[in-house]
Amino acid sequence: MKRTLVILTLNEIEGVRVLVPRLSRDAADEIIAVDGGSVDGTREFLAANGIRICDQQRRGRGEAFRVAVREGAGDIFVFFSPDGNEDPLDIPKLFAALEAGADMAIASRFLPEARNEEDDQTWPLRKWANQGFTRIANLLWNRGRPVITDTINGFRGIRRSVFEAIQPVSMGYTIEYELTIQAMRRGLRIVEIPTVEHSRCGGETKAPSWRTGWVFLRFLIGQLTSGGR
Repeated sequence: MKRTLVILTLNEIEGVRVLVPRLSRDAADEIIAVDGGSVDGTREFLAANGIRICDQQRRGRGEAFRVAVREGAGDIFVFFSPDGNEDPLDIPKLFAALEAGADMAIASRFLPEARNEEDDQTWPLRKWANQGFTRIANLLWNRGRPVITDTINGFRGIRRSVFEAIQPVSMGYTIEYELTIQAMRRGLRIVEIPTVEHSRCGGETKAPSWRTGWVFLRFLIGQLTSGGR
């Protein structure tokens, strides 16, 4: 079973400088980067470290996932964003879950052993929104199966066959929510591992909370009114 690690980048030079040297080259059979047009030195740094860059012609995180599966050679994929939030030490754990039979593996920020970046905040609005969308998905599409605690987190792995069967259409940040919902609908095996979400290494988030929340709400309404697609 061939393992592909996908690094998703768009102007993340601060993060790649810190995190790429920490990646275990033994964790995957190949490492590729899907880059949305970085101009801050990200591409040059990745190339200097021997990482193949796949160009993303259309913007959007969902499109980056599709480029990765199209360009990568793996049977299983793990997606990693080098912004500092995601712990490279969890990458082998996600691959291991897939190799053990999971159809999808999610690094959860909400399991008992996990930590969310907003846990110390008085008003963790992003955390509450994520948990709200997750509860709705479990209630509507995951009854009778183990509860999934983090349907939205992008730090995850998936089998190529599952991704190709789902054929996700999301262009942006709803890609992970769509993949989780469709896996729930199909009764696929989703495994979660606890993760600790760290602070960003630098740069600014590409997903402002309020705007992203409205996008997710529209997506969820679409799922309810369109029969799932």
